[in-house]
Amino acid sequence: MKCLTSNQQDEVDIDQDLLDLLERALREAALLEKVETGAEVSLALVDEDTIRQLNCSYRGIDAPTDVLAFPLQEPGPGEPLDLPPEAQVLGDIIIAVPVAARQAGEYGHSLAQELVYLAVHGFLHLLGYDDATPEGARVMEEKQMEVLKRLGF
Repeated sequence: MKCLTSNQQDEVDIDQDLLDLLERALREAALLEKVETGAEVSLALVDEDTIRQLNCSYRGIDAPTDVLAFPLQEPGPGEPLDLPPEAQVLGDIIIAVPVAARQAGEYGHSLAQELVYLAVHGFLHLLGYDDATPEGARVMEEKQMEVLKRLGF
């Protein structure tokens, strides 16, 4: 799977090793979910104001959040993606790095672990998973933790 990553914020230092780790996490999640190797996803690391504006525009919530996902199509969990060969873009994942950094401190783990967790969370949303119900949240949590485990966290 092709990952297009970009660091669009300058509040928290993000080095190339961390960007590479995020790409590995997304590829691992794709393997776990049996996503076609030709698929593509973009991941943007942004500041709090940018994600607040997106959250307001697309969800009607005028507040920052940690991660947003914008799927190209919306299959149900475990349903195959019906993408034609020329349109294998799954969608966009947007993570607010300052929010992730705060959450990492609150949860007592590294920024890398929090960013991987959020990237995989967003990826699962691109595939149609939803955490709006307790059962959906449980399924997503299990899948996120499996990727973290595979990456050595």
